[in-house]
Amino acid sequence: MAAPTESTSETLTIKNLKKSKNTDETELQTVPDGWKEPKFTRVDNPKGLLEESSFATLFPKYREVYLKECWPLVQKALGDVFINATLDLIEGSMTVHTTKKTFDPYAILRARDLIKLLARSVPFEQAVRILEDDVACDIIKIGTLVRNRERFVKRRQRLIGPKGSTLKALELLTSCYVMVQGNTVSALGPYSGLKEVRKVVLDTMKNIHPIYNIKTLMIKRELASDPELRTQSWERFLPNFRHKSLSKRKQPKKKTMKKEYTPFPPPQPESKIDKELATGEFFLRESEKRRQKLNEIKAKQAEALSKRQEQRKKDFIPPKEKPAVKSKPATAENKIDIQALKEKVKKAKSKKLGAPPVNLERSSAKDCKRKKVKS
Repeated sequence: MAAPTESTSETLTIKNLKKSKNTDETELQTVPDGWKEPKFTRVDNPKGLLEESSFATLFPKYREVYLKECWPLVQKALGDVFINATLDLIEGSMTVHTTKKTFDPYAILRARDLIKLLARSVPFEQAVRILEDDVACDIIKIGTLVRNRERFVKRRQRLIGPKGSTLKALELLTSCYVMVQGNTVSALGPYSGLKEVRKVVLDTMKNIHPIYNIKTLMIKRELASDPELRTQSWERFLPNFRHKSLSKRKQPKKKTMKKEYTPFPPPQPESKIDKELATGEFFLRESEKRRQKLNEIKAKQAEALSKRQEQRKKDFIPPKEKPAVKSKPATAENKIDIQALKEKVKKAKSKKLGAPPVNLERSSAKDCKRKKVKS
């Protein structure tokens, strides 16, 4: 009876192992603060390398002048790790290869990444950092992610932001150097930062604005600084942005409803004789049929005549008059003093503009004298 219990325990352990494999390894591993991996020296590999390894990469024409200027510095930097570098301006290529003195097997891969970054317009001051142990690089190809060229240019500009503000914020949060050039995005920095940069770049090309990812990175940075929340789940703190599909297809004004499919053919339309049989006209005489048709025509004519007369009468119908505005009753303020107005008019008549006031007694005496003279 012990056999089935052993088999069930084995299946459980296999399931647990599968679950543990599915989980991200970075979540399970914890590195103590301030710990650094010891540097690889000649003591670790005293005999050197058995075979010579080399890598070559092409560069565009516009990078030729810059590479010519900085090539002595590149040779000096690679010479410290015993790797030779050659610049071929005729072919437009850069080649790196190991020597007999090379002891670090990973140095050639770092040299390969260095020439790749230089070809992708990354300045030498930043590209040299790849030779350090803690620094890695990632070249993300974005040219084939969007089909429409105009849309691709807009999304790439969205990643850079106004005056490079979005790119600068991404660099500060991930502690990586990011360079957007042509159809590629070159990133240089720690592994955790490169992972975030790749996610932001790919989401931006999928029409998700980088500001959402930057916001989540800012929250994660604050949570990481708290030692209590390090081991807990951060899902309750992170924002959940829903994707809204704004571009909807315009609906037609007239919608035609599709008829349900039936395997049977449509019914045969009724003939003229069938209709007459249904109404009973078929059994009438010719004279009665003619009379019936005449009656129908007369009824239609009468209906048309009545409509025409109604249309003519419309011109003679008087329009509706607007209601008369009622005059407001005279109030004490609005009442006019008629007597005062009469006196004003009399005074105005007796006065002459620009002349002295007339004496009424003298004027009456002069009038009497004139009358006497005339008589």
